[in-house]
Amino acid sequence: MADWSIRAASMADVAAVAELRAEVLRADLERLGRYDAQRVRQRLRDGFVPAYTWIVEVGGVFAGCVALRPAADAHWLEHFYLAPHLQGSGIGTAVLRKLLERCDSDGTLVRLNVLRGSPARRLYERHGFTLESEDPVDVFLVRAPADPAAGRFPPVG
Repeated sequence: MADWSIRAASMADVAAVAELRAEVLRADLERLGRYDAQRVRQRLRDGFVPAYTWIVEVGGVFAGCVALRPAADAHWLEHFYLAPHLQGSGIGTAVLRKLLERCDSDGTLVRLNVLRGSPARRLYERHGFTLESEDPVDVFLVRAPADPAAGRFPPVG
């Protein structure tokens, strides 16, 4: 696995993140009949909050991003994109593990959604996420904080 780091995002990162989102989601959105080149970028720009977002760098170069947005009953894991040439390298797993350890130590439930048929779902399920609900486009997953004493994930709900 390459050396990676994360840093706080700033508004200056929004264009790079929007482009990466369009690249990463294109195949799944096309498969679902929902790809719109302008909309995929604008939705990111409209929801980009640097205060909850980190930039993933590999060798000091932009390689991805992830957001962890607090909500009333959980944190939402959002905008988790990694450059395609780095997918499968273990970086995404390492970044996710780091964020989940933080949520576990805080006792925080984590929610997210993935597009139907997205291979990313397997990554999340390997880290304790389970199905909460789904619709024709999105699959909503949830993960209770790990119980460090038992070394397992308690059931949700």
